[in-house]
Amino acid sequence: MLIELRFENHRSARDEQVLTLEAGRVGTVNDGRVREADNLRLLPVAAIYGANASGKSNVLSAIGFMRDAVLDSHSSWPPLGGVPREAFAWAGKANEPSTFEVTVLIGGIRYQYGFSVDQERVLEEWLFAWPRGRKQTWFERARAEFAFGEHLRGENRVLEKVTRPNALFLSTAARHQHEQLTPVFDWFNKLLTVRVVGYKERYSDAMPASVAAAVFAAAAAAAAARGPSGMIRVSDLVPTRQSTEFSEALPRIDPPESTNLRDLLRAADVGIADFRVSNPRGNKSGADQRRIELRHDVGEDDAWLPLEQESAGTRALFRLGPAVIRALASGTPLVVDELESSLHPLIALEVVRLFNDPDANPHDAQLLFTTHDTNLLGTILGAQPLRRDQIWLTEKDPKGGTNLYPLTDFKPRKLENLERGYLQGRYGAIPILGALARLAGEE
Repeated sequence: MLIELRFENHRSARDEQVLTLEAGRVGTVNDGRVREADNLRLLPVAAIYGANASGKSNVLSAIGFMRDAVLDSHSSWPPLGGVPREAFAWAGKANEPSTFEVTVLIGGIRYQYGFSVDQERVLEEWLFAWPRGRKQTWFERARAEFAFGEHLRGENRVLEKVTRPNALFLSTAARHQHEQLTPVFDWFNKLLTVRVVGYKERYSDAMPASVAAAVFAAAAAAAAARGPSGMIRVSDLVPTRQSTEFSEALPRIDPPESTNLRDLLRAADVGIADFRVSNPRGNKSGADQRRIELRHDVGEDDAWLPLEQESAGTRALFRLGPAVIRALASGTPLVVDELESSLHPLIALEVVRLFNDPDANPHDAQLLFTTHDTNLLGTILGAQPLRRDQIWLTEKDPKGGTNLYPLTDFKPRKLENLERGYLQGRYGAIPILGALARLAGEE
């Protein structure tokens, strides 16, 4: 699980920004939204609010850059291509280092990993670990100088020699099967992202994306059809049997619970009776050429329509669904920019609820997302979806730098209406609309 993210001089973040997922002293003692491990109380969800262009997406892109650097700097970055970082553009920061660091909990061991880069090379890199609660220095790097701790086994000096100036040692070592460093590398490798601008969207191949998306879309629709209090059921997300009609088109899935995919789609009662994955006529190969088609029943007639002809909301579900299912199944972090994009508010609410619910999320997956959906701040359906320490805000200062801060800095009262307070500007992070009024000719 992610404990903390720190970054500095990245895009609009001029100064150091910190996002922590450690639970504060809010809520009830036995709040199921808090996960306890290694003497830590961690949160499965963090939501980031802010005005347009306030830099909230850049918080997510910081972890996206870290992930891409760890996975790709050794294997994909050109040897003489420098470092593709994006520094703050003003105040002379373009020539100063950019720094990124995460503290994570993996297999009961806490790790603190980070690096500092400029446009040409890696300036610093470090990794500390706390097995059995005691801090160990595994390695520290200052440009071409490496210091390895006694607890880091392996061919470290050999790997030092093949680590390029613009590549991370962690990236190089993991690509050469360094067993002890693999867990940290794998944490980044399993990290899932959706719509994080400028960085690769990454999904897992454990469940075919087309299947997972259809299951999630149907489950979400079924929840909405059950009424205002409808919830996505865990069993809805783990089909094991497929109809004969699709046995040739789709591989078999074997999760622990069983339901029939066709029955699930029909139960949604939204006019979609089935789905299939097909190759366009004339195409004989390429999984990349496959397309999803949905069958609509309209009275006595039915028709197959390609996904691209569906509504923006349906397509959004098909984009988000595979990542949600994969994260919940494997306990990996999911990072989503604009969670509510083209989705009904109840669907966004259900995604948040799934990650917060220990029964639906037994593997402690985490959801980090940006949003403008103020319904998540209120008491929709009689319950507050987000704890106060799960809510973060971004605002730009007069010099264009993003400031990230938690809602808890304002110490809102226990019964305070957070949605109303946010929209009234009590916590900042909202747009100033005076200029729009002047455009409309209003005084």
